[in-house]
Amino acid sequence: MSRPRQEALSHVLRSRSLYARACLPRTTAAVALALLAALALGACGDSHTHVTTGTYAGESGQNAPYLNVGPLVYEVQLSRELNPANVEDAAYLQGLTPAQRTLHPGEEWFAVFIQVYNQTSTPHLGATSLTISDTQDNVYTPIVPNQTNQFTYRGGLIPADGQVPVPGSVAANGSTQGALLLYKIQVVSLDNRPLEIHIVDPTDATQTASAELDV
Repeated sequence: MSRPRQEALSHVLRSRSLYARACLPRTTAAVALALLAALALGACGDSHTHVTTGTYAGESGQNAPYLNVGPLVYEVQLSRELNPANVEDAAYLQGLTPAQRTLHPGEEWFAVFIQVYNQTSTPHLGATSLTISDTQDNVYTPIVPNQTNQFTYRGGLIPADGQVPVPGSVAANGSTQGALLLYKIQVVSLDNRPLEIHIVDPTDATQTASAELDV
């Protein structure tokens, strides 16, 4: 090989070596940033915590706990007051008897929307004791409308790897994506916050969980 060609080749090799050294830190930094971003996203996605007591259930499920009660897992999606004059809220009040529908002075409607998961390989009964209470020990039990109300949580047998509401159902496709627990509460209870939901396993009363509700 002639000397001019050797010098040209040496120049190209030096240029490539300098380029590689210059790009390496950038590539390493880019990879590091990508890893950090992935970790950050992973941390954000892990906002739910498995608990049995004391953790706040935020609006629309944000920071809501997965409550472990016996073999099933419960999650509060949303809790709020209902306005019968509102079109959406009126649908949650369908199927009530005249006696159930009557609000006495000082009472109002309050709704809790939940999801229930059976992550086991066998069917299990959903809880039937899901009460809410205030700081003055006023306790409220759900009112269960008839079957025309397709949003209502009714307990019953939840199949293996099943969930409530059933995917594709009216409740699952609704704005809350949860099954309805409907309560009549005293308005004064809103001043006696926090309200707390208590869930008891139907086959073992020692298995319970509770969480504060968003109001």
